Amino acid sequence: MTLLPKNPQGCPYLLLAPMEGVGDRSFRRAMASIGGFDEACTEFLRVPANAHVPSLAKRYHSDETYPIPQAAQIMGSDPDLMAAMACEIASRGAPRIDLNCGCPSNTVTGRGAGSSLLKDPEHLHKVAKAIVDAVDVPVTAKLRSGFEDTSLFKENLLAAESSGIRYLTLHPRTKVEGYGPPANWDLIAEAKQILSIPVVGNGDILCVKDALAMLHHTHCDALMIGRGSVINPYIFLEIKAHFCGHLFSKNWDSFLEFITVFVDDIPPEMSIRGTISKLKQLMSFLFKGNDRLKELRQSILTSNFEDIASFLNFALPLYQKGW
Repeated sequence: MTLLPKNPQGCPYLLLAPMEGVGDRSFRRAMASIGGFDEACTEFLRVPANAHVPSLAKRYHSDETYPIPQAAQIMGSDPDLMAAMACEIASRGAPRIDLNCGCPSNTVTGRGAGSSLLKDPEHLHKVAKAIVDAVDVPVTAKLRSGFEDTSLFKENLLAAESSGIRYLTLHPRTKVEGYGPPANWDLIAEAKQILSIPVVGNGDILCVKDALAMLHHTHCDALMIGRGSVINPYIFLEIKAHFCGHLFSKNWDSFLEFITVFVDDIPPEMSIRGTISKLKQLMSFLFKGNDRLKELRQSILTSNFEDIASFLNFALPLYQKGW
């Protein structure tokens, strides 16, 4: 059975991307309240050299986005520890384990993890194969196109494939490029030519038109959307509606439910100021996605409120104007 089935209307499998910083439990659960995507994935679970694996694995909860399945992404450079982490998470019900080969953070790459694996295809293979050999659930990997450049692009793709992973997600920017220049979709198309396993396209999908353009340009097997879902939480439903042949109409009540779930799932130990900062981050993305509201983003970011309700009473009516 394919891991990336199209739906009956021909819509490709849609995945909510793992995103450090914004794509945490509260965001994933809020997105699940809207739906439209076929699978979620945690932000990376770091496995450092001194890891106590059972304790770290307890951070994974398979039912966070129920009924939408939630995979787990793990990040590290020690094959044995990564294999042990994969086993622990699989025992907690993970339907899939994803290897992070793309995080560009200097803190991460300085310890040989994330996109640092792209500097050494042989070691990338060793880490991925250790995970594949350790678990019965499908193992996948998410790669950038390289570290400083794409000189090892093909070698990294083949190293990942030969480890036994079931499919590969490609974000076609290097570590050095970060999130700055446009994603080079030509590299996704090239990966499709190089690999015999499925390729998931990721990068710069901000609307239905972008999704269709990526599919046409790259012939990728599925789509993974990260930043585009923060800017527009309805993007998955809009893509599916397109393949069904009708326009999707947003519902304000469902958006209010999205915000409610987001707030309710912020860790209770977080301060009110911290919660408002998270809401400002979310609202900044939401306002960025609407041309009529872009000029109001700064007023959201610089606003000063002492409680969550006051901030929402200020921000939500502004956002509704662009609805």
